[in-house]
Amino acid sequence: MRPIIGISSYVERAEWGPWATPAVLVPLTYVRAVNAAGGRPLVVPPMVDAVEETLDTLDGIVFSGGADLDPDVYGAPRHLETTGLRPDRDAAELALMKAALERNMPVLAVCRGMQMLNVARGGDLEQHLPERTGEDSHRKELGVFSRHDVDIEPGSVLGGIIGDRSLVASHHHQAPGRLGEGLVAAARAPDKTVEAIEDTDARLVLGVLWHPEEGEDRALFEALVHEAAVYCQECS
Repeated sequence: MRPIIGISSYVERAEWGPWATPAVLVPLTYVRAVNAAGGRPLVVPPMVDAVEETLDTLDGIVFSGGADLDPDVYGAPRHLETTGLRPDRDAAELALMKAALERNMPVLAVCRGMQMLNVARGGDLEQHLPERTGEDSHRKELGVFSRHDVDIEPGSVLGGIIGDRSLVASHHHQAPGRLGEGLVAAARAPDKTVEAIEDTDARLVLGVLWHPEEGEDRALFEALVHEAAVYCQECS
């Protein structure tokens, strides 16, 4: 039986046929990446109740990308460039993330998901990278992925999965500031932005600011599914 991999989702207004109504959404690329890696994808809506019941169903989880986190979550004033806030999603994913980490469930956190991972462990975020870097190489155009290199830390869990350097697809303007408890930087961009974090004491807790579901680093999903299979066997 394939490991069941949850994928966090979000609520947006969507149109199909004659309908235009709020819908639970996640890009199909996440679903395809999990399926291609050997997992059984299961979309998880942003709901604050039934967190434990949800995790009882899963063997691993992907926290997907999306809008900026509300700075209230990590106790900071809101920057003018911090937009598109989804407090309901923040609350639901923060509860889900903390519970998954408590269970030592395999976690792959992508872009916003990586930021949520850092905040869940008590870290904070740099809210607008161009103020430090002087350019927006991580998100040159809205709706288009930017391509740039990242340097992987030698000896990191991430490096053991994808090697020491990778060209990645990014679409973000925020990044970890102070790293959360138990987390270490696993990759950096040329401008020194932390592009990946990991917990080396966990089964697999890995966050990347780029989007591996867009064709890069499918090995990350394979690693998640592998660890989820082990987790499933140990917890059965």
